[in-house]
Amino acid sequence: MDFDLTEDRRMLSDTLTRYLAEQYGFEHRNSVAYTAPYHDAEKWTEMADLGILAAFAPEDAGGFGGTGFDVSVVFEALGRALCPEPMLAALMASRLMMATGADQETLLDGSRKYAVAIGEIECPYGLDYLATSASAHGDGHVLSGRKTAVYGGQTADVFLVAAMLNGSLALFEVAANDAEIVGYGMMDGGGAAEVLLDGTRAKLLLADARDALQDALNAGVLALCAESLGAMVYSYEMLLEYLKTRKQFGVNIGRFQVLQHRAVDMLTEIEQARSIVIKAAAELNGPKATRYCAMAKNLIGRAGRLISEESIQMHGGIAMTWEYPASHYGKRLVMIDHQLGDTDFHLAAVMAG
Repeated sequence: MDFDLTEDRRMLSDTLTRYLAEQYGFEHRNSVAYTAPYHDAEKWTEMADLGILAAFAPEDAGGFGGTGFDVSVVFEALGRALCPEPMLAALMASRLMMATGADQETLLDGSRKYAVAIGEIECPYGLDYLATSASAHGDGHVLSGRKTAVYGGQTADVFLVAAMLNGSLALFEVAANDAEIVGYGMMDGGGAAEVLLDGTRAKLLLADARDALQDALNAGVLALCAESLGAMVYSYEMLLEYLKTRKQFGVNIGRFQVLQHRAVDMLTEIEQARSIVIKAAAELNGPKATRYCAMAKNLIGRAGRLISEESIQMHGGIAMTWEYPASHYGKRLVMIDHQLGDTDFHLAAVMAG
């Protein structure tokens, strides 16, 4: 397997990394991440103009990417910057729209924001046991149910909703104005929403949508793994800089052997995480995508928690202050484990084969 990025992907990574460093610094990030609507419309448009959203779709759908490596490159850069913009929602929506053959122009140019509503309170992660139902009504359909933790839903114009129709899992399009949307901020920054459906008008996009929905979930899982990798790498770089400059007993604490050993253990975990992200990215469009994405999410969840804890402990008290980035990165690393399936959920998926 070739572990080197292609020239185009390296350019994409460099472009997004440079843009976020210059235009989406840590102070700006915090002002957006924890203040409604948890989204900067101007920066969103600028990133769309850079072609970031177009990396999610192949050329025949109006983009220039669509592979697992395109997804991982974008989200690793987002993770380094701790960017709270609803890119995950756009990615998952793009995958579903590819399956339906729908026009993605307004999604890829950023002019219309989409969110994907799958999870429910009693079924937060998987596709089995969803209770939201659809029924025919006139020449269309109506939906009844509640979708929970819909990422990016607080600013979405359109929702792509999974619901049961005649015993099959189907995909519907719902305009935000036709549903009751309760938006809120997440504890690690960014926004989500509860989507309440009560006889809500909907357009049927795909009658048998299980495979398409699983593909969207796989892409979302890969994206979160890559985002976590970016956050882990940046957390580690911050820690190394701190160990080199912080003095205790007249010497830099980075000279203490026990801290050196712990830092090496962190680097080992990060490199293992990078390897599984690369493998999951390579398999995203293949028949074993679900298994490898589950393996990646399980490992990433465990590694992210370790990096978060070690970084905060070795930084000491400064890591617990609001102004210092370490705690925000640690919080995001822990919470990624709870998005689209935690370590236990994905371990069970791997064991199930």
